[in-house]
Amino acid sequence: MFVCHGNICRSPMAECVMKHMAARRGIADEFHIDSSATSSDDIGNPIHHGTRRKLKEAGIPVCDHRAVKLCRSDYDRYDLIIGMDSANIRDILRIVGGDPQGKVKRLLDFGSRPGDIEDPWYTGDFDVTYDDIVKGCTALLAHLCREND
Repeated sequence: MFVCHGNICRSPMAECVMKHMAARRGIADEFHIDSSATSSDDIGNPIHHGTRRKLKEAGIPVCDHRAVKLCRSDYDRYDLIIGMDSANIRDILRIVGGDPQGKVKRLLDFGSRPGDIEDPWYTGDFDVTYDDIVKGCTALLAHLCREND
């Protein structure tokens, strides 16, 4: 489960990128990939036009998606809950009531350069966000494939 503040920019971008990467490797059926928000601000809204544009530009199919909010039961439903930045992690932990199983991570923490993925809602830079998400998803997929070997 990919998570960001509103579930209209970063987390659905990560969802679409990861689904595309898994499909290209022929392993899409091995994963349940989804996304959600930590806030109720954009619930029901579609993917942001900037995210949609960037995904299309990169040749990645855009998921049929409406923003939903993360809930406590998602902790039991998913093996990993992946936030885009430190604020997301704090909010995720508040919503799910802690992380006793160590499932909550930042996406870029799977790669060699841990850190936050900036929110293009504020920066307007969907290119940088996309590049960071691709790096994070590439590292995450490699991690998951190693784990399953």
